[in-house]
Amino acid sequence: MATATQAAARAPQTNSRPLRVWQTAALGKYEESSPKDFLVTATPGAGKTTFALTLATRLLAKREVARVIVVCPTDHLRMQWADAAHAMGIVLDPNLTNAIGPVRAGTQGYVTTYAQVAGKPMLHAARATSVKTLVILDEVHHAGDGLSWGEAVEEAYGRAARRLCLTGTPFRTKADERIPFVRYVEDGFEGQGGLMSMADFTYGYKEALADNVVRPVVFAAYTGTSRWRNSAGEVVAASLTEAGTKSVEMQAWRTALDPKGQWVPHVIAAMDDRITHLRESGMPDAAGLVLASDQDDAREYAKIVRRVTGKAPELILSDDPKASKKIEKFNAGGARIAVCVRMVSEGVDVPRAAVLAWMTSYRTPLFFAQAVGRVVRARAPHESATVFLPAVRPLLSLAASMEEQRNHVMPPPKSQPDEELEALDLPPREPREGEMKQWEALEADARFAHVLHSGTAHTGEGSPAVVALGDEEEEYLGIPGLLTPAQTAELLAKRDDELRIRIAASHARGDDDGFMVVEDHPEEDAVSNGWRDVAELRREINRLVNRIAAKTSQPQAVVHTQLRQSVPGPPSASASVEVLRARRERLRTML
Repeated sequence: MATATQAAARAPQTNSRPLRVWQTAALGKYEESSPKDFLVTATPGAGKTTFALTLATRLLAKREVARVIVVCPTDHLRMQWADAAHAMGIVLDPNLTNAIGPVRAGTQGYVTTYAQVAGKPMLHAARATSVKTLVILDEVHHAGDGLSWGEAVEEAYGRAARRLCLTGTPFRTKADERIPFVRYVEDGFEGQGGLMSMADFTYGYKEALADNVVRPVVFAAYTGTSRWRNSAGEVVAASLTEAGTKSVEMQAWRTALDPKGQWVPHVIAAMDDRITHLRESGMPDAAGLVLASDQDDAREYAKIVRRVTGKAPELILSDDPKASKKIEKFNAGGARIAVCVRMVSEGVDVPRAAVLAWMTSYRTPLFFAQAVGRVVRARAPHESATVFLPAVRPLLSLAASMEEQRNHVMPPPKSQPDEELEALDLPPREPREGEMKQWEALEADARFAHVLHSGTAHTGEGSPAVVALGDEEEEYLGIPGLLTPAQTAELLAKRDDELRIRIAASHARGDDDGFMVVEDHPEEDAVSNGWRDVAELRREINRLVNRIAAKTSQPQAVVHTQLRQSVPGPPSASASVEVLRARRERLRTML
């Protein structure tokens, strides 16, 4: 018979979310053996954070651990984890630095990053062993992003009482790089042997889709003809879908992504049209993400978004100190599009993002799954996700295999000639001084190619199964069972033809170099509900004021007065959410 303590620990928390079926099953499997190490592989958007914090709540209640440490990839995710933990009654400090020794009193742990752990692994080891600790390694594959990080994580948490590893992308492409605390078995890798990780619980995209946990995804591929000048000064032209060699395909792909061409604005216009359609058919806050290869391209793409859509996007760059604030603003606001590089590719929760434009040369399975994962988080059964991508073989292959359950596969060490290295996500080589440029983009156009469904391309042309589509059918674009793949392709092809007509008319009028292909959107005010309600913001402001008053030995009233002077406005009781957020950020800078 279970004890009262065990019963209380297993009882649902009043401030916790209802658990999904997979989360309950994973918790049950964990509690059967209470293992020291446990690896959960769950598709992006499935709810790994909720599962991990529910487990932490139960272990704390049963006093099997007394502290929780979360390790995540980025600073922005630290705040996201701390917010989620607070909602479940766990106080985790997201601001604890390596300069501070002990964990702050009044908290049950803290959230840190892999980079911080690598900076002072022995400090984190002391924190993890001073009391019984549950260490949650979020996106644990980052512990393999370099031997120094993996070694630091193992050194810091090798003696922790419990370790929970989480990942949404259980595979790697680097050779001879074990991830700490992960079990491996011998397995074949492209006929050469190797190692494969063993997850203790797996929840894949197919299962999540069947449970309505994630959105169904439509992959809309766009082809086009690219023209570029090679190192010999010759002008080369090739189609994205008909490139004869890998080298030609890569040059055609790079040319298509060049901001000076027409491929990018055409696809952004198609993306914007899709966002408008979603907003008019049951998803009023729908938004899109444009994923760029580097910061220079991101800035140019942002200009194109403004010219094409009539609205400036949110530009989110990793070296921008306001990047986290911009993510929060985009998540809570009404902006249509955000342009980013890698800042929103992994773990960042933007549920209203339902459209992704793949404007990058990144093409590893890990990055592809993580990026697509940003637009599949389901909020309602009728929602779907759309990914616009170049019709090139590497991306079409990744899209076709997205629903396959894949484990972390690790090939044996081997030397890699240049041709094999080029298949990885490496930055393009810059010509050395005195060398001739190997490539110069000239121009590229774009046109709809096909919809990818179950590994088959559907063009929507000449198929007897294609019938006329009405408004109601268009409304359900992308939801399996309501439109056939051929009908979906027919609809996208029809919209692409309409877009071409608008572009041609725009060129004829000479409107802004032909970029302005849609009417300026009506003002879309920011959504009023923020990432915390007003009452919680007021409570947090009061807590920060108390901390600052204690730190500076000033009365709390003086700190409040200084705050009102720095961020003018009414008292907190009647201040708007925007004013409260600004005051909270001001207080954080005063700590």
